Amino acid sequence: MAATPFVGRSTELGLLRKRLDRVVATGSGRALTVRGRRQVGKSRLVQEFCDRAAVPYVFFSATKGAPTLEALAAFHTELRTSSLGNTDPTGDTGAVIPTSAPTNWPDAFRLLSAALAGSPAAPGVPSVVVLDELPWLAEQDSVFDGALQTAWDRLLARQPVLLLLLGSDLHMMERLTAYDRPFYGRADNLVLGPLSPAETGSALGLDAADAIDAHLVSGGLPGVLRAWPHGTPALAFLEAECADPASPVFGVPEATLMAEFPAPDQARQVLEAVGSGDRTHANIAATAGSQSAALPSGVLSPLLRKLSEEKRVLAVDHPLSDKPGKPALHRVADSNLRLYLAALRAAQEQTRRGRPEAAFRVIERRWAAWRGRAVEPLIRESLALAAGTTDFPWPETEAVGGWWNRRFDPEIDLIGTDRAPVARTVFFAGSVKWLNTPFDHHDLVTLKQSAAQVPGYTEGPGGLVIATLNGTTGLTPQDGVHLVWRPHDVVAAWPV
Repeated sequence: MAATPFVGRSTELGLLRKRLDRVVATGSGRALTVRGRRQVGKSRLVQEFCDRAAVPYVFFSATKGAPTLEALAAFHTELRTSSLGNTDPTGDTGAVIPTSAPTNWPDAFRLLSAALAGSPAAPGVPSVVVLDELPWLAEQDSVFDGALQTAWDRLLARQPVLLLLLGSDLHMMERLTAYDRPFYGRADNLVLGPLSPAETGSALGLDAADAIDAHLVSGGLPGVLRAWPHGTPALAFLEAECADPASPVFGVPEATLMAEFPAPDQARQVLEAVGSGDRTHANIAATAGSQSAALPSGVLSPLLRKLSEEKRVLAVDHPLSDKPGKPALHRVADSNLRLYLAALRAAQEQTRRGRPEAAFRVIERRWAAWRGRAVEPLIRESLALAAGTTDFPWPETEAVGGWWNRRFDPEIDLIGTDRAPVARTVFFAGSVKWLNTPFDHHDLVTLKQSAAQVPGYTEGPGGLVIATLNGTTGLTPQDGVHLVWRPHDVVAAWPV
């Protein structure tokens, strides 16, 4: 079977190449942590980089739960069989790497250093060392971080090597280089996000509107996109996948949920409440609590912080204006997991019962409402990215969010300001209408009436923005709309 073509990531590949070039220029080592959620493509990116770099490398992937001695034996095997370990033209590695595996990480890193020193590369050619799923190694051995730091300072940093440390546990990867940890100040940090809407569209051969739908369904995750037939719109893809209960469109978010929340504890209940559509603290507490009582604030607030700040599965939105506002709204950060909790899980249950038509009807019924909410963060991000271009009407825009009052009457989709969450200047207010009908004069009247209630917004100096899937109808230049944001504008905000 032919290998899956590698799509996108030109920026990230360039950043990795830049660090390898620095290793060549200085003759000394550099370290980089690469973190990102599961299925985002960290391992695939780094493997592609190693293949393109064409230098000796070793790529070791840890196994979750493996005892330290088992992990050391696996590392030893990878090192001996890698291009880095082949230090002799005959393939005999025994002179540098003995046949017996080390029994601790300090000895393992000494073997690695010896392999680097005996690398078959020509003078001036660097090597690459990849340690994948690093948090799993640290879980099994409390001295791993310290051993890595000592080996780096005394052995590895003096050699022409690029050390890449990969991990999916975002909190633990951040802690690796925190100021109170051994590896502090020794590595740069790269956060790998999902593929952009532009990369998604390019990979699948879709126009802008369909690319946005595909990005929302997949979350930009390569694990889902690899199963997506070229040129297939989102609903057609979902209909076909409803016949396959093991489809990645179900399996990827399900695996994420089980990896992060293996037990149905309170954190899982809070996440599922948000995934079902509850956004406010009070509604989440009611849904995640028991039949007789809502979840107490003293319990819910720490859980929400954990899910947003540590796990990064929730995002928190605050009303944006020139005055402090409440309440904060919560949403599932990844649109693929968000769709799974809102519709795909229920559809998968029908698929497992051999009812693909019923499964797709579940998705169809919930599609328009789900997409209308899910696309808003994407449109806000695209406007914020476009603000850095020369032809954007408000180039000083630094933050794009929404605004609402305590009654959610009105709730405005788009607010652009010079900073967040409390702005000095409100540049624009806007509305998102991501439906099959165009934005019309009635919608515009509602937007103007709502925008007038936003603290800091003044019609005239403040502009009006319309984000629409199917254009506008009945509007004239005299209506005061400064920017109409269509699907191709959303996608074009991201470089391919």
